[in-house]
Amino acid sequence: MTRVLAIGSHPDDIELGCGGTLARHISSGDEVHMLVITTGESGPGEVSGRVLEQIAAAQILGVPRENLFWGDLPDGRVSNYELDLVHKIELIITQTQADVVYTHGNLDSHQDHRAVAAATWGAARHASRVLCYDSPSSHSFNPSVFVDITGTLDKKCEALKAHKSQIGNSRMASPSLVVTQAGYRGFQARVEAAEGFMPHRLLLDV
Repeated sequence: MTRVLAIGSHPDDIELGCGGTLARHISSGDEVHMLVITTGESGPGEVSGRVLEQIAAAQILGVPRENLFWGDLPDGRVSNYELDLVHKIELIITQTQADVVYTHGNLDSHQDHRAVAAATWGAARHASRVLCYDSPSSHSFNPSVFVDITGTLDKKCEALKAHKSQIGNSRMASPSLVVTQAGYRGFQARVEAAEGFMPHRLLLDV
């Protein structure tokens, strides 16, 4: 069994970036955990609602509530807490004994995403598999690792739709665009639908 930790800056980041991959992990019997660094209070929707949306989305993917962790840092100002963030992520990696870590890429127009990427690389310095996922605010994202999500794309979209406050207020959380992107990544990977990753570190099991 593989132990997985997916890290996102805001509610819905993980679903957008690697929701289909997490659903595949779960269908394979792997243990999946999620760490959401902020409650997204600077975006659309009330904090209490966004928390409930994230809990619902995680459960749709198959992640139990006890496997969902929060970083409790302020939305939009994560970079101001660099050392605290490294320690928070490192604590969860240790607690979950994660074998695989998914996080943001560092080439991103959102300052929180960049901060979480850098902090994860520090916190996961002993991990042998650290993969960066795509985001609507990513730039120069050129994946070389792909996961076939043909069978879990519907679940990814269903989990994303749980973030109702975002679906109605941001095109970045558009399920139809997510399907389009999955098709494009699938075209790159020679499958019907895929998620793409840029490896920070990837130990191959041969």
